[in-house]
Amino acid sequence: MSTTLDARLGEQLRQFRSDGVYKTLNFLEGPQGARARMEGRGEVIILSSNNYLGLCNEPSVVAAGKAAFDRYGAGSASVRFICGTLTIHRELETALARLVGTPSSLSFMSCWNANEAFPGTLLTEDDLILSDQLNHASIIDGLRLAKAITRCQTGVYRHNDMKDLDEKLGQATDRKIKMVVTDGVFSMEGAIVNLPDLVTVCRKHGAVVVVDDSHSTGVLGATGRGTAEHFGMVGEVDIITTTLGKALSGGAGGFVAGSAEVTDYLIQRARPQLFTNALPAPVAAAGLAAIEFLEAHPERVRTLQANTRYFREGLTALGFQPLEGDTPIIPVIVCETAAAIRMSQLLLEEGVFVTGFGYPVVPQGTARVRCQISGAHTTADLDEALRAFAKVGKSLGLI
Repeated sequence: MSTTLDARLGEQLRQFRSDGVYKTLNFLEGPQGARARMEGRGEVIILSSNNYLGLCNEPSVVAAGKAAFDRYGAGSASVRFICGTLTIHRELETALARLVGTPSSLSFMSCWNANEAFPGTLLTEDDLILSDQLNHASIIDGLRLAKAITRCQTGVYRHNDMKDLDEKLGQATDRKIKMVVTDGVFSMEGAIVNLPDLVTVCRKHGAVVVVDDSHSTGVLGATGRGTAEHFGMVGEVDIITTTLGKALSGGAGGFVAGSAEVTDYLIQRARPQLFTNALPAPVAAAGLAAIEFLEAHPERVRTLQANTRYFREGLTALGFQPLEGDTPIIPVIVCETAAAIRMSQLLLEEGVFVTGFGYPVVPQGTARVRCQISGAHTTADLDEALRAFAKVGKSLGLI
């Protein structure tokens, strides 16, 4: 049955196609890896995945998930406070707190849920929360919910601008609790937060520091413990949110890590915890195995970091100008959304799967092809990808 809504959406979808910004889903026929089989294309090099450590198909991680199916079954069948809490949840949360350097942690179905949960649960109408201008959409929506639910004061400070943050915190003299939330690594830029200065400013004003380490856990620091380890500040971040969906095996699941009081209060009052089934045991077990693999194999982090430098230098040598940075997120700016999507399509024809991003994911005029490097990539993988970038870049007049 045709409806007015369907008609409106159909017209907008036709416009997306006309503008060259329509997104097409590509179906993989097997597990994520440095290379994967794509339906209709065969084997392609993956430069578009958050599988930073290559653990999605690591045998010990997969085996742990399979064993959890046998021991716990397919799902938890309930929310945590009723009967959905399994012993594997406690083991996972203990390991995650150990990894990121906090006393406690609490799992959610996703880091999006975690970022929705903490501001609206922990803050009140007497409080203030400030967010970096380039924070992830989940943080932005978490602040919107907090403002709507608790009527707490919210605000945005300029990206990584500690002077602006200092001024805004200084003006909030009437707020009982002040909280500042930032990405550790900004997902579209690959930039790292200026954590030392941010913590200094927050301590000056008695503000709680919250860092979303989703693109940092398993990536930054000598042993992959995240943004705090990168700066030698493990234990100095009040609250950390992070995910299993990226470096830690790529499964579902997110976390809030902090004091025992923070996690216990979230257990009591966080709506995404109270009204959503617990993380499935196989996902939790695979995540735990990924943490244990990371702790036992810090050399995988060093390989990731070496691969990142190699590929960034290779792009620069070809004549591209990727955004500067030290993370495995390497954006190549092409300005227009249609150009980013076209470049990604041509690269896929060359056997390299990398995604073009444009508005509304990034601001108008800053569309990009975002490369993401893995510790599982070989030098041969990266060289082949660079040859494809050279061919496509020349055909589009970018180099």
